[in-house]
Amino acid sequence: MNDLVLQVVLQRCAVYEQSAIKAIVETAMSALAESNFHGKTVLLKPNLISGGVGLACTHPQFIAAVAACFLDCGARVRLGDSPAFGSAERVCRKLGITQALQGMDVRFVEFSTPVRKRLAGGVTVTVAQEALDCDLLVGLPKVKAHNQMYVTLGVKNIFGVVSGVNKAMLHMVHGNSHSNFAGIILDLLDILPAQLHLADGVLAMHISGPLDGSPLPLACIAAAKSPVAMDTALLQALELDPRQSPLSQEAAARKLVGSEGGDIVCPILLPQHFHGSGFIAPMDLDKVRFNPFRFWRGMMKRFMLKIRP
Repeated sequence: MNDLVLQVVLQRCAVYEQSAIKAIVETAMSALAESNFHGKTVLLKPNLISGGVGLACTHPQFIAAVAACFLDCGARVRLGDSPAFGSAERVCRKLGITQALQGMDVRFVEFSTPVRKRLAGGVTVTVAQEALDCDLLVGLPKVKAHNQMYVTLGVKNIFGVVSGVNKAMLHMVHGNSHSNFAGIILDLLDILPAQLHLADGVLAMHISGPLDGSPLPLACIAAAKSPVAMDTALLQALELDPRQSPLSQEAAARKLVGSEGGDIVCPILLPQHFHGSGFIAPMDLDKVRFNPFRFWRGMMKRFMLKIRP
């Protein structure tokens, strides 16, 4: 096994300033031996939920800094996601991401081409072909609390490759338990291209989520090839019990690479350097399966946003 898979690069960053974040990302990429991108197609997959909840989404300056790094390496940079509400382009425009990327050769892609994939666990999911058509998928998760899955980190951000309303359908059809749902998300990793993950923990969101939490200055940027390893290190940094996280529990039960904290190598800062942040995660998790009224209300909201310009 490549030892770099178990490396998680943790660094401090207290402000959303593009040049500062770019330097940190370049250091992380060097530590992870990620440099040969000339002519490669790189898809940036931020955490975009809705245009009305900026704190819950990856920050525009964070996205722009990462884009600049890959452009400097000669990559073809794309940006896409499947927000819970609205199109990616509309959400990016409302959050200021479009403005932050102005003048950069970054193409927005909508996750609009559905393709059916059968996962290792036997579940068939509908994912966006656009998420598969790249040489490197770069996850840009926001560090935040999550009322159903405890926290949203690298692995949970991958759920965004499921196209459109199919995310809600997976909640309804396969949301009978937290562990089953976590298993589906982990199975998605096997069908994706090569990956790199860079977590925006400059200003985290805690107490509640994924929409309505409170800001917490964590001043942390994490980077790893493995989202499982990155999540393990971030849970340690946040002083959270991995047994409370359905995704971490399921990863450990499967003995996935990176799920054991003792195996992870942090070449710059250790998780302990971020202790004392005061991050609070929800202790009583909501059910994964949506309330039927909430489900249909969400479906109608998605439809209305889809037909709006």
